[in-house]
Amino acid sequence: MTVSDAPRGLALPSYRRDEGTHPPLLYPDYLATRLRAPARPLTILPQLLTEVTGPVLGEGAVDADDHDLTRQHTGDPLGERIIVSGRVLDSDGRAVPNTLVEVWQANAAGRYRHAGDRHPAPLDPNFTGVGRCLTDEHGNYRFVTVKPGAYPWGNHENAWRPAHIHFSLFGRAFTQRLVTQMYFPGDPLFAHDPIFNSIPDPRARERLIGQFDLATTEPEWALGYRFDIVLRGSAATPVEQP
Repeated sequence: MTVSDAPRGLALPSYRRDEGTHPPLLYPDYLATRLRAPARPLTILPQLLTEVTGPVLGEGAVDADDHDLTRQHTGDPLGERIIVSGRVLDSDGRAVPNTLVEVWQANAAGRYRHAGDRHPAPLDPNFTGVGRCLTDEHGNYRFVTVKPGAYPWGNHENAWRPAHIHFSLFGRAFTQRLVTQMYFPGDPLFAHDPIFNSIPDPRARERLIGQFDLATTEPEWALGYRFDIVLRGSAATPVEQP
C-alpha cells in the first residue's frame, strides 16, 4: 500500500523483503517446505487501518521474571546456564523500544516440552523452555536460560538440528510479527542443516549466530552471548517467511 492509498491523514507502512537475506518459501532440501510452500503466485493484501490500529500489546502482559527461564520452577534446570542479550534495531541503527520478544527452545538434552516431541531424551521437570520480555527504551532485551541441545528431526538420513533458540518479535499489534532463530558459534552441524543453509547469502547466515560476550558473562554463574536483531535493510536478521 502506498501513502496515497491510505485514509486521509494516515500514512500506512509498506514493506519490501530484502532478496538474498531471507529463506525462500520453497527449499527442497528442507522437506517440510515441499508441502507447505504455495504452488501459485502470492496475492499481496494491502495493509488497512485495522493492521495499525487493532489490539495492541501492553506492558501488563509481561511479568518481571518472564525473561528468566531458570526460575520458573521450584528447582534449577539441568545444563549450562547462559545469558542471551542484545538490542532490537531498525535499518538505520535506531533502537526499537517496547517490542515484545519471546523465546522458545529445547532443553539441555535436546527435547522440547511438547506432546509432539518423541525424541527419547529426558524431559527436565524444572525447565519449560519459554520466556518473554519487552525491549527497554534503548532496544535492549535479556534472557537467562540454559544452552539447548541438538536433536534429531527426521528431515533426511541422520539429520540433527544445530543447537538454537527460537525468537519471536512483535510490534505493537499482533499482525506485526517476525520469527527467527539464534545459533551458537562453532557448531559442527551448520554444514548439514537445510534450515540454516536455506538462507541464500552466507553473510546473512552469520548474522544468525550469537557471539560469545565476556562483558555479560557472570563469573562462576553463566556464560554470556550477544544477539542483535536488525529489522530490514542490508544488515537485516534473516526471518522466516510469513
